[in-house]
Amino acid sequence: MMKPMIFVGLTALMAACSGPSARLDMSPVQSNLNLRAAVGSAMVRSVSLPTYAAAEELSIETPDGLITSNADVLWADDPSRAVTLTLTRNIGDIINAKVGPDPWPFAGLPDVSIDIRVTRMVAGADGIFDLEGQYFVGGDGIDYPNSTNAFAVNTAIVGEGPAAIAQAQAQSLMTLSEQIARKIAR
Repeated sequence: MMKPMIFVGLTALMAACSGPSARLDMSPVQSNLNLRAAVGSAMVRSVSLPTYAAAEELSIETPDGLITSNADVLWADDPSRAVTLTLTRNIGDIINAKVGPDPWPFAGLPDVSIDIRVTRMVAGADGIFDLEGQYFVGGDGIDYPNSTNAFAVNTAIVGEGPAAIAQAQAQSLMTLSEQIARKIAR
């Protein structure tokens, strides 16, 4: 009876002694694209991520195709929240319109809503950051044609380590932002 209690106690002690994990943040990437919006406002719904990409730990793909995570390197923010806010900021900067996240922070309804469903978001073993999925644009406050759009963004990871992965992810999100901005521009 005493051995299980000692094991539980040692496990708790080891967990308490382990050092804090490092936090990784995406650096903002600037776009040279400046478009005129076809809408006055747009809402980016909370981005849906695969389970491994929504986790706090940095995920990478191994050469044999497994996706692993590193508990020593954590994202600085909740990944779904960070991706949503990054896309919101990027799209707003590109089209120079009122763009906000879900829940809509302004009075009234946005003209359109943008719903993004990511099916793959990982640093590949081949040195490429893959961002794939679909986004949907639909009129909320105005009569706007609904559309379904697939995306597959592949960005080279320049350098090694977590910071290089974060930079490739930020560039991939900017490329996706530019694709979405083109869709709601004139």
